[in-house]
Formats: sequence, C-alpha cells, structure tokens
Amino acid sequence: MTPTQLRAYLAVVRLGSVKQAAGELSITEAAVSLHVGKLRRELGDQLFSRTAAGLAFSPGGLRLASRAAELLGLQDRTIVEVSQAGNGRRLLRIAASSLFAEYAAPGLIDLFAGRADDLNVELSVHNPRAFAGLLHTRAVDVAIGPQPATVDDSLRCTRFLQYQLVAVVGPQHPLATVTSPGAGQLREHVWLLGPSAAAETGTVPALLRRLGVPEERQRIFQSHAAALEEAQRGHGVALAVSYAVARDVGSGRLVRLSGPSLHGEGVWSILTLADRGAPAAAAELVRFVTTPRATQAMLKGSGVHVGRFRPAVHVTLWS
Repeated sequence: MTPTQLRAYLAVVRLGSVKQAAGELSITEAAVSLHVGKLRRELGDQLFSRTAAGLAFSPGGLRLASRAAELLGLQDRTIVEVSQAGNGRRLLRIAASSLFAEYAAPGLIDLFAGRADDLNVELSVHNPRAFAGLLHTRAVDVAIGPQPATVDDSLRCTRFLQYQLVAVVGPQHPLATVTSPGAGQLREHVWLLGPSAAAETGTVPALLRRLGVPEERQRIFQSHAAALEEAQRGHGVALAVSYAVARDVGSGRLVRLSGPSLHGEGVWSILTLADRGAPAAAAELVRFVTTPRATQAMLKGSGVHVGRFRPAVHVTLWS
C-alpha cells in the first residue's frame, strides 16, 4: 500500500463517488480506479460496490478507511516530528472548542509552553464533535472542550475545570432592571453570541435550546469578546463564562441577569488517545492541566502578550 493509494481511497469513502474523489485530488477517474484496484488486489477484498443508492462498503472496506486515516495522519505527524527534531524542537498540537480557546487557553498554553525551551504548541479551534476523529487520525495530539456524553475505550478523558455560564446585558438594556425575566421575555430580545453557539454540544447551545431562543434572534460573532462588546452597548443579551466577566459586572459595564434558566454549569475536559500513540508532551499536559498553577493561569491568565493569541485566527503557535 502507498500513501497515494490510501489518499485516493479515503477521498472515495469521504465523498461517496470516484468522480468527486478525482476532482478533489485533481487526477483522472481512471487514476482513482487504478489506485483502488491495486488496494483490492493486495488486500483480497472488494472494499466497496456500486448500488442504486450509491457506494456500499464491505466491512473490510470500512476497516481500511479507518486505518488509512490513521496511517496518513501518522505519516504527516512523522514528517513534522522529523523536521522539528532536526531543529531541536518538539510540537504539541491541541484542538480546542471555541469557548475554551478564547477564555482559558491563552494563559494555560503560555504557562505550559514556557516550562520547556524545546516545545512549540499549536492551537486550532474545532467543533467538539470532531475531536474523536482528529485524535484517531492523529491530526492533533490532545483535544480540550466540553466533556463528551460518551467516551469509547480508545480515548482517555480527564475532567479538569468546572465553569459557570451566565447571561449579561449592558446597563442601558431593557432587561437590565428586570428581576428574573421569563423565557418569553428573553426570546423577544436579540442574543449576541460567540462561535460556540454554532456547535451542537456544550453549555451555550444547551442553554439556548432550553430557553427556546429562535434562530432569527441569534447573532453569532467571530469571537465571544466581540459579542460582549455589543452587549455592553445595549444591543442584546450575551452569554459568557462568569469569571471572564466578573470585573465588568463589578464595575457596572455589564449587568448579570438572574433566573434559574439563565446560567449553565459546564466542565472542560482533555482527551487523548488511550494507547501509547500519544506523544510525551500530551501526557505532560494532561498532568499539568489539573494543577493549581494551571487553574490559576486559566482563570486569570499568565500575562500572555496579546500578539501571541488571536482567537480569530484558526491556528496559533506558542514557542
């Protein structure tokens, strides 16, 4: 088996079409069929067949898809590691939910990366539903975000920080003087939300579903900070992690809304592969993230320079 054959096969699996796979890979359909044919002969399995409803994959074909993703991910990681080793560096790749990436990651990663002179940390923001796939394909080394509802035996999950989600408005907003506004009142107003509202899991979408906030009332910004700025101007209701807005609430720039349905309890967890395939730096982070120093860094920051973390950018590097 060659990486080229595996990439062609994975494209067929992902897109469900040899024609679309050829288009994505910028090769001919005949070339894709040739790569798949070589895999069939080498493995002694048909892998998939065409039906009226599309492609039907054999059990062996599905297993190959899983292994191919892992092998290609491992190949990509090996290339990076060899390059890093040549420069005397290590690389730890972290996937994070948008809420954690914006509110807690900067302080944690800056403090963790500062403990080792040879460590680079790469942070990318993803939908939590993609965490398992990213880990299994070794696209990332660890994933941090809301605790999954279920975790299979191939992954190890460690809870490390509880947080509270609260609703806030600007002092001039109509709800600022209302005691315990009802769900009906809340649904009438515009909600100013960060990117976490677009995910299917987590405290933010759960709270919005619980209140029944209509989609047409939801405005999603590129960052949670941008949503809070709009809320301070009285343009709507925003959701935020309580410790992150404590100072603004204390100074009167924001008003916290009260009511049993207006806060949510969440916990962040860190996921790694359960086998020994995870790099040593991933195990180091799992141990470090539960320490008091790490908690303080997440809650208060570690003095990270603004130039080293930009939530609007997909990937950020610490070194």
